[in-house]
Amino acid sequence: GMLDMLIDRCATMCLMAALCHFYPKYMLFFQFSMALDITSHWFHVQSSLMKGGESHKKLDLSANPVLRHYYHNRIILFIMCSANELFFCMLYLTYFTPGPTFLGVGIFQAILYVSAPLSFIKAGISVLQLIAACNNIAVIDQSDREARKAK
Repeated sequence: GMLDMLIDRCATMCLMAALCHFYPKYMLFFQFSMALDITSHWFHVQSSLMKGGESHKKLDLSANPVLRHYYHNRIILFIMCSANELFFCMLYLTYFTPGPTFLGVGIFQAILYVSAPLSFIKAGISVLQLIAACNNIAVIDQSDREARKAK
């Protein structure tokens, strides 16, 4: 699981680094996206491990309902992750070409416009993931401190 996440993050970071070069006016957006992606996933995995979870994709029922649906519904997870990756891939491709046209619209551009809103929603989910993970770590840390004081 950790290796899969690491490979996904590295591939996405390489793509976004290229996008920083192609779209310098949006460099801050891409850098923020990279930082959010890495941080939210890292904190989420760490908090899952600290809680004794087998996988970062298995959340208890008391977890955030958005994250619970996101991780427990494979269709939602697949659509959101695919749309996010498609958005950045289409930004890369449309730098070179709009793609083959259909009814006067470039296919790469059409996919870009369809995937963009889902990619931004995925970024919002990453923010929720980061907040939930930080809260979990804070609760675990507080509990550990209280247990040490009780000794």
